[in-house]
Amino acid sequence: MKYHTVDLDGYKADLPILTLPSGIGIAFFNLHGDSEMTEHCGKKLAEKLSDCEVLITAESKGLQLTHCVARELGQRFYAVARKSKKLYMQDGIEITIDSSITTGQPQKLYLSRHDVELIKGKKVGIVDDVVSTGASLIGLEKLVEKAGGIVYKKAFVLAEADAAERTDVIFLDSIPLFK
Repeated sequence: MKYHTVDLDGYKADLPILTLPSGIGIAFFNLHGDSEMTEHCGKKLAEKLSDCEVLITAESKGLQLTHCVARELGQRFYAVARKSKKLYMQDGIEITIDSSITTGQPQKLYLSRHDVELIKGKKVGIVDDVVSTGASLIGLEKLVEKAGGIVYKKAFVLAEADAAERTDVIFLDSIPLFK
């Protein structure tokens, strides 16, 4: 297996290069189960998001990262955009987003009424593991705006391919696509 090494603001990680069904290779980044890397990235992103009043992420890879960032910022709650509508979300909001590089199909994002109230009128920091095509990010931005929040900052551990050229996102390192 081939690997691509990233430097996450002082933390080096070797990411396996995996081929998607489309034939494009990606440096696969997975925070699930890696408490050390998640804590490091959470602390580094918290430094960049200290002026945000509340955070939002999409399940699932952004959950533990956003938990760490919120803890570092002293924020008890953060909003979670779910990919399926749960029983407690019947009075929440939803949006549809275009397919991302990893999902390959359109999907919906749901926000509970509690989380809508949490972000309403606040400066919101969007947090996730990787930004690539920006489809998931657009979905989170739409949710924040629909809930009456202000998209204030957008922070990721990694920016993939052209996303590394964006001036509206914060990230710790970039990764290429592999052909």
